[in-house]
Amino acid sequence: MTTTASTAARTGCTPGTPGYRRATIALFAAGMTTFMALYYVQALLPQLSDHFGVSPTSAALSVSLTTGFLAVAIIPASVLSERFGRVRIMAISALAASIVGILLPWAPTIELLLVGRGLQGVLCAGVPAVAMAYLAEEIDGGSLGTAMGRYIAGTTIGGLTGRLIPGFAVDVVTWQWALEIACLVSLAFAIIFWRTVPASQFFAPQRISPATTIGNLLGHLRNPGLLPLFLLGFVLMGGFVTVYNFLGYRLLRGPFGLSEAVVATVFVMYLAGTFSATIAGRFADRWGRRPVLIAAVSSMLVGLGLTVPDNLPIVLVGMFVFTAAFFAAHSVASSWVSARATDHRAEASSLYLFHYYLGSSVVGALGGLAFSAFGWVGVATYVAVLVAAGLGLAVFGQE
Repeated sequence: MTTTASTAARTGCTPGTPGYRRATIALFAAGMTTFMALYYVQALLPQLSDHFGVSPTSAALSVSLTTGFLAVAIIPASVLSERFGRVRIMAISALAASIVGILLPWAPTIELLLVGRGLQGVLCAGVPAVAMAYLAEEIDGGSLGTAMGRYIAGTTIGGLTGRLIPGFAVDVVTWQWALEIACLVSLAFAIIFWRTVPASQFFAPQRISPATTIGNLLGHLRNPGLLPLFLLGFVLMGGFVTVYNFLGYRLLRGPFGLSEAVVATVFVMYLAGTFSATIAGRFADRWGRRPVLIAAVSSMLVGLGLTVPDNLPIVLVGMFVFTAAFFAAHSVASSWVSARATDHRAEASSLYLFHYYLGSSVVGALGGLAFSAFGWVGVATYVAVLVAAGLGLAVFGQE
């Protein structure tokens, strides 16, 4: 796709129009279904450890493998969207991932569950790989930050819902049925997206070839304005997933000793990201992306530091700040990628998300070693190093 930013600015949907409302509602639903499918097992990692007799690090693979395979599939999915269309790829992805998820709670072994979660990651890839490019093409350039924030808000609520439903349900049904309920809700949002999303107005299919694709990707990687944003996604998402992977284990143990249902309510913190993503998008449109990004990443460090003391109210405040700041940073960084890549936006967005989900997979998995060896202090230190690196990228990355 070679539509220029100026063309999109002249003809894209603007707030208040039916096309804008349908597009943002549909992409909100897409974020819901995809992130429910990605993270619905995270709230029940301790139950997976108990049921299958595996360590926290092994149970966390049910999240890390999914995001890892999603990272691998992001670029192929974005390339296919250049040939077959943004909407078609997103619809197939959302529906197929949700349907596969319905089967997974009944896997008889941890190995089969992990294989299925890897497949689900591949199938999920079509939505995040294409959503940002779709919005960049269809939405007026001056409103892109706000629209992107609404999509990110859908991902935060999807992540929250995917964790809350099984977290609450497991107190009254088996963990398998708790996961099943979450998968059925995810499927419902996939259907809403499919029935609501407007057809692309500014997309023209193009021929794809390995040489062309590799050239486009290398061009983006050589872009000094884009590479720091790709690396930022890697370190911030890796740190964020690490914190949420092992927070449940910490709160179930002493000195807190909370129940599964109470621990599940901690994921309500995701609502902070729902609002912060949208607000950060508006601030970035008004005041510029860099200062908003620096403020968001700095706030992540503050929130992370507050989670260290064994004081539940302070931990919860810290998680609120950390979560809100992360989604604000992600909203700004992702819209900045789309704004800077005036050509071949799908490939640029896919590279950002490749790094983003690769960080979730690799960094999130290695975080289990820090937790096993040094407890929560080890996790906090590990994540603080990553976020500090992200702050350096935000401050010194090329304008």
